[in-house]
Amino acid sequence: MTITVDQRDSVAVVTLNRPETKNAITQEMRRQLWEAFEAIALDPAIRAVVLTGAGGEFCSGMDVGNMGQGGINGSLERMHTLHRIARAIYHLKKPTIAAVPGICVGVGWAYALCCDIVLVSERAKFAQIFRNIGLTPDGGSAWLLRQQVGAMRAKEIAYSGRMIRADEAVSLGLALEKVDGEHLMDRALELANSFAAGPTVALGLAKRQFDLAASSSFDQFLDMEFTMQPIASRTDDHHEGLAAFREKRPPQFTGA
Repeated sequence: MTITVDQRDSVAVVTLNRPETKNAITQEMRRQLWEAFEAIALDPAIRAVVLTGAGGEFCSGMDVGNMGQGGINGSLERMHTLHRIARAIYHLKKPTIAAVPGICVGVGWAYALCCDIVLVSERAKFAQIFRNIGLTPDGGSAWLLRQQVGAMRAKEIAYSGRMIRADEAVSLGLALEKVDGEHLMDRALELANSFAAGPTVALGLAKRQFDLAASSSFDQFLDMEFTMQPIASRTDDHHEGLAAFREKRPPQFTGA
């Protein structure tokens, strides 16, 4: 399998698994990756996700051997599947962490940016390499970058195609932390397990709040918040949280 899913308690580790190509994404990988995230979305036993790559790299983008085939219809089909994956990752109602050990470029970077948290090793390198082959950013890259660093810096990154290394990624807010490579997955799993132990429905609603905040006025945001809190208040986890507070003990959330 070129996409593997390893469930560790309540955390799913999704791995891009073509190390011989630095995990360049093929048509079959696109299908498997979308199916993996669709299955995760429907599985209540999975409450957080780590997305990473095999062989010490994250993803070298699309496999160029698959590009340029099928004319305009082939290009449209590829864009459709790329976008389907981006939506599945971005809109997943569970916390997601990208653990980036090395190269992370092109659509691979888009998929990392679709995650809630990005952790990097000292070897991590990012680039919008589309300009090098005469293409526009895809996978939502331009939108995601603009959300993270603002329009001017996002344009500079896309127009230049330059490499951004781990320290700069952290300083720009494109990654949360730089972690020693040997401990990258340990740190990713530590964070993922802490999120998975939380109130899953409430965290999913909070994620939606952050997604909508950038495109809403303050009053629109408050109206949306007005509908979400009553939903969270009906969950078993809310009642468990209240009981734990009264009994002065740690809550035992179940994700329900």
